[in-house]
Amino acid sequence: MKPKALLGLLLLLNCELSSCTHLVVIPGSSLELPCLPFQTGYTGAAITWKFNGEDVPVTAQSRDSPRVRQGGLYLSLSHVTAANEGDYLCLIKENGMEMIRTYHITVLVLFMYTVKVFEGSTANLPCHFPPSNEVKTDAIWFKETNREKRTQLPLGDNNSRVEQLYPLDHDQAILIRDIVEEDAGNYICQSPEGQSLSFVNVIVEVSPTAVPHSCSGFTTPWETCQDENSRTGQPMLQESITGFSMKLYSFLRESQPSSNLLFSPISISGLLSHLLLGTRGDTRKAIERAVSVPHDFHCVHLQMKKLREKLASSLQMASQIFYNPKMNLSRSFTNQSIQFYDAEPTRLLETSEENTQMINSWVANKTDNKIQHLVDSVAPSTQLMLLNAVSFNGQWKVKYDAKPKKGLFTKLDGDMVTVPLLYHPKYMVALNYIVQLKAQVASFALTGDASLYILLPHSSKVTGLQQVEERMTETTVRQMIEEMKTTSPQQVEVTLPQIRLNIQADMNMLIKKLGLSSLFEDANLCGLCSEERIILDDARHRAVLSLTEQGVEAGAVTSVSFSRSFPSFSALRPFVMLLWSDQANVPLFIGRVTDP
Repeated sequence: MKPKALLGLLLLLNCELSSCTHLVVIPGSSLELPCLPFQTGYTGAAITWKFNGEDVPVTAQSRDSPRVRQGGLYLSLSHVTAANEGDYLCLIKENGMEMIRTYHITVLVLFMYTVKVFEGSTANLPCHFPPSNEVKTDAIWFKETNREKRTQLPLGDNNSRVEQLYPLDHDQAILIRDIVEEDAGNYICQSPEGQSLSFVNVIVEVSPTAVPHSCSGFTTPWETCQDENSRTGQPMLQESITGFSMKLYSFLRESQPSSNLLFSPISISGLLSHLLLGTRGDTRKAIERAVSVPHDFHCVHLQMKKLREKLASSLQMASQIFYNPKMNLSRSFTNQSIQFYDAEPTRLLETSEENTQMINSWVANKTDNKIQHLVDSVAPSTQLMLLNAVSFNGQWKVKYDAKPKKGLFTKLDGDMVTVPLLYHPKYMVALNYIVQLKAQVASFALTGDASLYILLPHSSKVTGLQQVEERMTETTVRQMIEEMKTTSPQQVEVTLPQIRLNIQADMNMLIKKLGLSSLFEDANLCGLCSEERIILDDARHRAVLSLTEQGVEAGAVTSVSFSRSFPSFSALRPFVMLLWSDQANVPLFIGRVTDP
């Protein structure tokens, strides 16, 4: 039985309104605060209200502003938000006498959950920081031992059964593995400042009799693509890859709001599509949702093959399977891997050192030595490792000034660093302001039917970058591409920083964010191997990209391991970049530069 989460909202009123001075309410509530706790004859008294020391205007400033009613005898609050939290003071003056009544309003951002889970399984306890919060420190989790005492959970202890899913992320959920009866009870998630964020009641039920592993009904090969020449298959895959790309970018920017970012969505999509060949049941549906393809899109693997062939002139994309010799791979999976992904399975060798060298050599070969190291070691328990590598090499169609130049790049914190530059006084480039993204966008044509798009926010501050990133969706990005294609190139004075990014994204975090946590716990990989239960042990993705006088060079590799104004454009402040295949109409690399 999988954990069930029941969501509820909590409203607490500490006492009756007639005598209460401290109110705890949930967002969206409506309140009416009486100035006096009793009916009064102060009909001619001068009554004023203050909120956090400031006078409340007699006429409401907006629909959600506090409203003074009946000459000040009541103050109404509708649709309470965090902005309404604080102290309210009512002052009555009449015949030389003053009377004061105060209220303190606390807006409670607390969610209540009930999680039911079987003994021996894993419980997911939810908790989130408000979207407006900047996450600098993780939340603190407690378990109530009785009504007056609670114990803090050891989140940083490697030997603990408790694991924080996404450190320094708005999502502060935790996992408790191998649940036992003693784990039942109440759990509280708090911000470092002591604000309660969620309350979770865990109910542990007796585990039913274990069902033996069986792949009965799940061993048939992947369905045949019935319409190989369909005109809808290619646009469907293009749309899914773009949507998948924006989903990945949103996850990465949430977990890393200010650092350099780089990943290859086509590499990660290629890897998960390859793995999709061997998944069945709910695991197959989960991966299909993750990569944004319909469940009945049986031609996804054929379209991935056609996409790879179309990109062959500029992008080399390769897959490989390394497996334990004692493991019996499904013949249909092996054949279809060769058919669609040109990946003939390779047996792992006897020692960890030999396997590490073999895998890193394969990675270096497939990325033209841009990435020479992906794994430090291969565990003896490893049964299966899937890899996908991509390598791109595009030349500028117009060469930059070969004379070395340097300039100052302004970082998000305002600091300035000296960087080598790419400069051209009259570069032919399409330049436009894209209203939907609130960014100035430049499109640089590259050899190999590709374009480099640089999205420059209106300022070097964090808010400027966040505005652009929040607006980056599949729809707005595709609209940007179409609009830039119709923008005529012109001579533009161009200044770019020379950069070289080499970044390893947190693939384990991405897989969980994509809703694929079951791969780590109870995956249905019966189409790959029907004899044993296999779960995800590790996932890796590394991407490199360089901007030099010669052009753009990029490489990426993804792996999962199973074991058990004036025409000028100066990008000398943080920007987002998108390497796009014009021929295949899909994103190849997406990145963010905040510190070159």
